[in-house]
Amino acid sequence: MRFGDLVLCAGTVPRSGFAERVAAAAEAGFRGISLFPQDYRRARESGLSDTDMRRMLGEHGLEVAEIDPLLTWLPEAGDAGIDRSGREFLEHGEEEFYAIAGALGARSINAALADPAGAELDAIAEAFASLCDRAAAHGLLVTLEFLPWTRIRDAATASAIAERAGRANGGVMLDAWHHARSAAPLASIPAARVLGIQLSDAPAAPEPNLVDETLHRRRVPGEGDTDLAGLLRHLAAGGCSSPIGIEVFSDALAARPVREVARRVAEATRALLG
Repeated sequence: MRFGDLVLCAGTVPRSGFAERVAAAAEAGFRGISLFPQDYRRARESGLSDTDMRRMLGEHGLEVAEIDPLLTWLPEAGDAGIDRSGREFLEHGEEEFYAIAGALGARSINAALADPAGAELDAIAEAFASLCDRAAAHGLLVTLEFLPWTRIRDAATASAIAERAGRANGGVMLDAWHHARSAAPLASIPAARVLGIQLSDAPAAPEPNLVDETLHRRRVPGEGDTDLAGLLRHLAAGGCSSPIGIEVFSDALAARPVREVARRVAEATRALLG
Protein backbone atom coordinates (compact mmCIF):
# COMPACT_ATOMS: atom_id res chain seq x y z
CA MET A 1 0.00 0.00 0.00
CA ARG A 2 1.20 3.54 -0.72
CA PHE A 3 0.39 7.20 -0.15
CA GLY A 4 -3.00 7.97 -1.68
CA ASP A 5 -4.46 4.52 -0.99
CA LEU A 6 -7.39 4.86 1.39
CA VAL A 7 -7.97 2.76 4.50
CA LEU A 8 -11.35 2.52 6.25
CA CYS A 9 -10.42 2.68 9.93
CA ALA A 10 -12.24 0.71 12.59
CA GLY A 11 -13.00 3.88 14.56
CA THR A 12 -15.10 5.24 11.69
CA VAL A 13 -17.38 2.19 11.53
CA PRO A 14 -17.06 0.65 15.01
CA ARG A 15 -20.43 -1.11 14.89
CA SER A 16 -19.76 -3.02 11.68
CA GLY A 17 -19.00 -6.71 11.52
CA PHE A 18 -16.05 -7.97 9.50
CA ALA A 19 -17.97 -8.96 6.36
CA GLU A 20 -20.00 -5.76 6.39
CA ARG A 21 -16.88 -3.60 6.79
CA VAL A 22 -15.06 -5.37 3.98
CA ALA A 23 -17.98 -5.05 1.59
CA ALA A 24 -18.54 -1.37 2.42
CA ALA A 25 -14.84 -0.55 2.05
CA ALA A 26 -14.57 -2.26 -1.33
CA GLU A 27 -17.74 -0.62 -2.63
CA ALA A 28 -16.42 2.84 -1.69
CA GLY A 29 -13.04 2.23 -3.33
CA PHE A 30 -10.85 1.71 -0.27
CA ARG A 31 -7.66 -0.34 -0.56
CA GLY A 32 -7.60 -1.47 3.04
CA ILE A 33 -9.27 -1.62 6.43
CA SER A 34 -8.01 -1.43 9.99
CA LEU A 35 -9.18 -3.64 12.83
CA PHE A 36 -9.52 -3.41 16.56
CA PRO A 37 -8.50 -6.71 18.18
CA GLN A 38 -12.07 -7.15 19.41
CA ASP A 39 -13.27 -6.94 15.79
CA TYR A 40 -11.27 -10.05 15.00
CA ARG A 41 -12.41 -11.81 18.17
CA ARG A 42 -16.06 -11.12 17.36
CA ALA A 43 -15.62 -12.28 13.78
CA ARG A 44 -14.25 -15.60 15.02
CA GLU A 45 -17.06 -15.88 17.55
CA SER A 46 -19.58 -15.32 14.73
CA GLY A 47 -18.26 -18.42 12.96
CA LEU A 48 -15.75 -16.92 10.52
CA SER A 49 -12.42 -18.72 10.21
CA ASP A 50 -9.11 -17.09 9.33
CA THR A 51 -9.46 -18.66 5.89
CA ASP A 52 -12.91 -17.12 5.49
CA MET A 53 -11.62 -13.67 6.38
CA ARG A 54 -8.58 -13.91 4.11
CA ARG A 55 -10.84 -15.04 1.28
CA MET A 56 -13.18 -12.08 1.80
CA LEU A 57 -10.27 -9.66 1.78
CA GLY A 58 -8.83 -11.21 -1.37
CA GLU A 59 -12.13 -11.28 -3.24
CA HIS A 60 -12.63 -7.58 -2.53
CA GLY A 61 -9.04 -6.56 -3.27
CA LEU A 62 -8.41 -5.33 0.26
CA GLU A 63 -5.61 -5.57 2.82
CA VAL A 64 -5.54 -5.14 6.59
CA ALA A 65 -3.50 -1.97 7.01
CA GLU A 66 -3.16 -2.03 10.79
CA ILE A 67 -4.27 -3.58 14.06
CA ASP A 68 -5.03 -0.75 16.49
CA PRO A 69 -4.36 0.23 19.31
CA LEU A 70 -1.76 -1.62 21.37
CA LEU A 71 -1.77 0.05 24.79
CA THR A 72 0.00 -2.52 26.97
CA TRP A 73 3.62 -2.41 25.72
CA LEU A 74 5.06 -0.21 28.51
CA PRO A 75 4.60 -1.95 31.90
CA GLU A 76 4.79 1.23 33.99
CA ALA A 77 2.25 3.15 31.88
CA GLY A 78 -1.04 4.07 33.52
CA ASP A 79 -4.58 4.17 32.22
CA ALA A 80 -5.72 7.61 33.38
CA GLY A 81 -6.20 8.73 29.79
CA ILE A 82 -8.75 6.04 28.97
CA ASP A 83 -12.45 6.63 29.49
CA ARG A 84 -15.02 3.90 30.10
CA SER A 85 -15.56 3.23 26.40
CA GLY A 86 -11.84 2.56 25.91
CA ARG A 87 -11.31 0.08 28.74
CA GLU A 88 -11.83 -2.89 26.42
CA PHE A 89 -8.58 -2.07 24.62
CA LEU A 90 -6.57 -2.83 27.77
CA GLU A 91 -7.67 -6.47 27.56
CA HIS A 92 -5.63 -7.16 24.42
CA GLY A 93 -1.94 -7.99 24.77
CA GLU A 94 0.90 -7.91 22.31
CA GLU A 95 0.79 -11.59 21.37
CA GLU A 96 -2.85 -11.25 20.35
CA PHE A 97 -1.87 -8.47 17.95
CA TYR A 98 0.78 -10.66 16.37
CA ALA A 99 -1.63 -13.55 16.05
CA ILE A 100 -4.24 -11.41 14.29
CA ALA A 101 -1.66 -9.80 12.04
CA GLY A 102 -0.28 -13.19 11.07
CA ALA A 103 -3.71 -14.65 10.44
CA LEU A 104 -4.81 -11.82 8.13
CA GLY A 105 -1.54 -10.47 6.75
CA ALA A 106 -1.60 -7.03 8.38
CA ARG A 107 0.88 -4.29 7.46
CA SER A 108 1.40 -2.75 10.92
CA ILE A 109 0.39 -2.42 14.53
CA ASN A 110 -0.31 0.95 16.11
CA ALA A 111 1.07 1.56 19.60
CA ALA A 112 -0.01 4.31 21.97
CA LEU A 113 0.27 5.21 25.65
CA ALA A 114 -2.90 6.57 27.17
CA ASP A 115 -0.94 7.69 30.23
CA PRO A 116 2.89 7.46 30.10
CA ALA A 117 2.85 8.50 33.78
CA GLY A 118 6.36 9.16 35.07
CA ALA A 119 8.25 7.18 32.45
CA GLU A 120 11.28 9.00 31.04
CA LEU A 121 11.49 9.43 27.28
CA ASP A 122 14.67 7.34 27.15
CA ALA A 123 12.83 4.48 28.86
CA ILE A 124 9.90 4.84 26.47
CA ALA A 125 12.30 4.81 23.50
CA GLU A 126 13.98 1.67 24.83
CA ALA A 127 10.61 -0.05 25.23
CA PHE A 128 9.57 1.08 21.75
CA ALA A 129 12.80 -0.32 20.29
CA SER A 130 12.10 -3.68 21.94
CA LEU A 131 8.53 -3.63 20.64
CA CYS A 132 9.80 -2.91 17.13
CA ASP A 133 12.24 -5.83 17.37
CA ARG A 134 9.49 -8.23 18.43
CA ALA A 135 7.18 -6.94 15.69
CA ALA A 136 9.93 -7.21 13.07
CA ALA A 137 10.08 -10.94 13.75
CA HIS A 138 6.49 -11.01 12.50
CA GLY A 139 7.19 -8.80 9.49
CA LEU A 140 5.33 -5.82 10.92
CA LEU A 141 5.78 -2.07 11.01
CA VAL A 142 5.08 -0.30 14.31
CA THR A 143 3.65 3.20 14.53
CA LEU A 144 3.76 5.32 17.68
CA GLU A 145 0.67 7.48 18.14
CA PHE A 146 0.99 10.72 20.10
CA LEU A 147 -1.88 11.96 22.28
CA PRO A 148 -2.01 15.70 23.04
CA TRP A 149 -3.12 15.27 26.67
CA THR A 150 -0.03 13.14 27.49
CA ARG A 151 3.73 13.72 27.64
CA ILE A 152 3.95 12.31 24.11
CA ARG A 153 1.81 15.21 22.98
CA ASP A 154 2.90 15.91 19.39
CA ALA A 155 4.51 14.49 16.28
CA ALA A 156 7.92 15.91 17.13
CA THR A 157 7.98 14.11 20.49
CA ALA A 158 6.84 10.82 18.95
CA SER A 159 9.44 11.21 16.22
CA ALA A 160 12.18 11.85 18.79
CA ILE A 161 11.26 8.60 20.55
CA ALA A 162 11.31 6.70 17.25
CA GLU A 163 14.68 8.26 16.41
CA ARG A 164 16.13 7.22 19.77
CA ALA A 165 14.74 3.72 19.26
CA GLY A 166 16.55 3.58 15.93
CA ARG A 167 14.52 0.81 14.32
CA ALA A 168 13.79 0.79 10.59
CA ASN A 169 10.29 -0.65 11.13
CA GLY A 170 9.36 1.99 13.75
CA GLY A 171 7.83 5.38 13.05
CA VAL A 172 5.05 7.82 13.82
CA MET A 173 1.27 7.53 13.51
CA LEU A 174 0.09 10.94 12.33
CA ASP A 175 -3.46 11.35 13.61
CA ALA A 176 -4.71 14.62 12.13
CA TRP A 177 -7.11 15.27 15.03
CA HIS A 178 -4.35 14.83 17.60
CA HIS A 179 -2.04 17.05 15.55
CA ALA A 180 -4.68 19.79 15.44
CA ARG A 181 -5.23 19.63 19.18
CA SER A 182 -1.47 19.61 19.88
CA ALA A 183 -1.32 23.09 18.28
CA ALA A 184 2.11 22.21 16.84
CA PRO A 185 3.17 23.82 13.55
CA LEU A 186 2.93 21.83 10.34
CA ALA A 187 6.68 22.11 9.84
CA SER A 188 7.25 20.12 13.06
CA ILE A 189 5.88 16.94 11.46
CA PRO A 190 8.76 14.77 10.20
CA ALA A 191 7.01 13.44 7.09
CA ALA A 192 9.57 10.77 6.30
CA ARG A 193 9.09 9.30 9.81
CA VAL A 194 5.32 9.01 9.36
CA LEU A 195 4.48 5.34 8.73
CA GLY A 196 0.75 5.68 9.42
CA ILE A 197 -1.96 8.32 8.89
CA GLN A 198 -5.36 8.69 10.52
CA LEU A 199 -7.40 11.47 8.99
CA SER A 200 -10.32 13.33 10.53
CA ASP A 201 -11.37 16.95 10.99
CA ALA A 202 -12.06 19.15 14.00
CA PRO A 203 -13.52 22.55 14.83
CA ALA A 204 -10.97 25.25 15.62
CA ALA A 205 -11.95 25.54 19.30
CA PRO A 206 -11.23 22.43 21.43
CA GLU A 207 -13.70 21.14 23.98
CA PRO A 208 -12.66 21.12 27.66
CA ASN A 209 -12.43 17.31 27.70
CA LEU A 210 -10.14 16.27 24.84
CA VAL A 211 -10.49 12.54 25.49
CA ASP A 212 -14.27 12.70 25.28
CA GLU A 213 -14.14 14.88 22.18
CA THR A 214 -11.68 12.70 20.32
CA LEU A 215 -13.64 9.49 20.97
CA HIS A 216 -17.12 10.80 20.21
CA ARG A 217 -17.23 14.01 18.15
CA ARG A 218 -14.65 14.10 15.39
CA ARG A 219 -15.70 15.42 11.99
CA VAL A 220 -15.53 14.07 8.45
CA PRO A 221 -12.48 15.36 6.53
CA GLY A 222 -13.30 18.75 5.03
CA GLU A 223 -16.15 19.45 7.45
CA GLY A 224 -14.08 21.16 10.14
CA ASP A 225 -11.45 23.87 10.43
CA THR A 226 -8.26 21.81 10.12
CA ASP A 227 -6.05 22.45 7.08
CA LEU A 228 -6.05 18.82 6.00
CA ALA A 229 -5.14 19.62 2.40
CA GLY A 230 -2.04 21.44 3.65
CA LEU A 231 -1.23 18.52 5.93
CA LEU A 232 -1.46 16.03 3.05
CA ARG A 233 0.69 18.26 0.83
CA HIS A 234 3.31 18.46 3.60
CA LEU A 235 3.37 14.67 4.01
CA ALA A 236 3.57 14.02 0.27
CA ALA A 237 6.33 16.59 -0.26
CA GLY A 238 8.32 15.14 2.64
CA GLY A 239 8.35 11.62 1.26
CA CYS A 240 5.64 9.97 3.35
CA SER A 241 4.65 6.66 1.78
CA SER A 242 1.90 5.61 4.19
CA PRO A 243 -1.63 4.85 3.02
CA ILE A 244 -4.24 7.29 4.30
CA GLY A 245 -6.49 5.93 7.00
CA ILE A 246 -9.78 7.72 7.65
CA GLU A 247 -10.58 7.57 11.36
CA VAL A 248 -13.62 9.62 12.34
CA PHE A 249 -14.70 8.71 15.85
CA SER A 250 -18.20 10.15 15.84
CA ASP A 251 -21.29 8.84 17.59
CA ALA A 252 -23.51 10.59 15.05
CA LEU A 253 -21.64 9.13 12.08
CA ALA A 254 -21.48 5.64 13.57
CA ALA A 255 -25.28 5.60 13.84
CA ARG A 256 -25.59 5.82 10.03
CA PRO A 257 -25.55 2.76 7.71
CA VAL A 258 -22.01 1.47 7.19
CA ARG A 259 -22.05 1.69 3.38
CA GLU A 260 -23.25 5.29 3.58
CA VAL A 261 -20.49 6.19 6.03
CA ALA A 262 -17.77 4.52 3.94
CA ARG A 263 -18.89 6.29 0.78
CA ARG A 264 -19.19 9.67 2.50
CA VAL A 265 -15.73 9.67 4.10
CA ALA A 266 -14.08 8.30 0.97
CA GLU A 267 -15.59 10.99 -1.25
CA ALA A 268 -14.64 13.71 1.24
CA THR A 269 -11.04 12.53 1.42
CA ARG A 270 -10.69 12.22 -2.36
CA ALA A 271 -11.88 15.81 -2.65
CA LEU A 272 -9.01 16.87 -0.36
CA LEU A 273 -6.51 14.82 -2.32
CA GLY A 274 -7.76 16.38 -5.54
